[in-house]
Amino acid sequence: MEYDEKLARFRQAHLNPFNKQLSEQQHEQGPREAAPDLAAEEAPPELSPAEPEFRCTECVMDLGLSEDHFSRPVGLFLASDVQQLRQAIEECKQVILELPEQSEKQKDAVVRLIHLRLKLQELKDPNEDEPNIRVLLEHRFYKEKSKSVKQTCDKCNTIIWGLIQTWYTCTGCYYRCHSKCLNLISKPCVRSKVSHQAEYELNICPETGLDSQDYRCAECRAPISLRGVPSEARQCDYTGQYYCSHCHWNDLAVIPARVIHNWDFEPRKVSRCSMRYLALMVSRPVLRLREINPLLFNYVEELVEIRKLRQDILLMKPYFITCKEAMESRLLLQLQDRQHFVENDEMYSVQDLVDVHVGRLSCSLTEIHTLFAKHIKLDCERCQAKGFVCELCREGDVLFPFDSHTSVCTDCSAVFHRDCYYDNSTTCPKCARLTLRKRSLFQDPGLEVDI
Repeated sequence: MEYDEKLARFRQAHLNPFNKQLSEQQHEQGPREAAPDLAAEEAPPELSPAEPEFRCTECVMDLGLSEDHFSRPVGLFLASDVQQLRQAIEECKQVILELPEQSEKQKDAVVRLIHLRLKLQELKDPNEDEPNIRVLLEHRFYKEKSKSVKQTCDKCNTIIWGLIQTWYTCTGCYYRCHSKCLNLISKPCVRSKVSHQAEYELNICPETGLDSQDYRCAECRAPISLRGVPSEARQCDYTGQYYCSHCHWNDLAVIPARVIHNWDFEPRKVSRCSMRYLALMVSRPVLRLREINPLLFNYVEELVEIRKLRQDILLMKPYFITCKEAMESRLLLQLQDRQHFVENDEMYSVQDLVDVHVGRLSCSLTEIHTLFAKHIKLDCERCQAKGFVCELCREGDVLFPFDSHTSVCTDCSAVFHRDCYYDNSTTCPKCARLTLRKRSLFQDPGLEVDI
């Protein structure tokens, strides 16, 4: 009996407020069914001030939430509208200021403040009923579905929270922005400029001064100055113009004019618009080096090697076009990333020059050259049958125009040994036969001449 009384007193002093079944039973029983022995015994000892005091379920129980307000699970928001969220954000800010710095409670409060702000932004920027495609100023925007990628809006220069915000990307110039910033865009798509006017500025940083821009940003026309008041003026090394900090993020890019004139590949600071244009133009073969700077081949040995390889590939191309096996195996697709290499040997892209500078293009092009030559000289009998025999010495193996020890007649495309051709440069046997045949045909059409 003494043990039961102690157990009853212990349970009364350590009542579990979350045990609904026990509290309901006690409420139904009431004081009438209480054990008479308990009334006679002395009252349970008072609890220390540090222990929480629990009362009846009909009363408001103090669970300590007022002291540890931020002990709720992260993501539990009791506010359901914008006004309540704003009020909760202000209260959270005040609590952060009052709490000790670098304390755990302050860190928890900061985390809760971030979640409250994200929830507010979600209510202010709903992602429902947004069209998947938007066309604006020649931009073709597509609604993005990726939620985990962290991006920056190119218009307002703020972070795009993919989890709660709707954002679009232009498929042409890869311009990214919030859905709420679409109607504020004033710059046309750079892809249209690349399609209509695919050419570089070949003058190195053609600066004209802020006065020619009326002391305004070259893109958004915001007031700027070199002193940073009202906004800092940042120069684009590609166009030479000045931009504000919203239009110029100090992005780095290789400047084509510096590459062609100085063989300088050091990245320089450019505006956002110039960076997109250079990124879209980097693989376009629009540079004719022989016309722009012919002396560049005298100082860059790698360019001479690349030019020789390209000329050999152009000589190999007729063999592949007329070879069934080469067409079935699609050998020419080895250069599908640099299709201009099988069309001419004059045009270069900025990416070609960058690869030449780092030594990557020479290695890859040499491998392709070896593969093409192996097919013509060893693997394919039809291509071997299209070789030449030196008519000057009539000795040696079968010759091909892309061999390093051969020379090709510029008039009839006949192939000879280089030494034989230089020793008899005044006469070409095939050209002499063709000339004799033409004369005989004009003089006596019935006369046949052996070639």
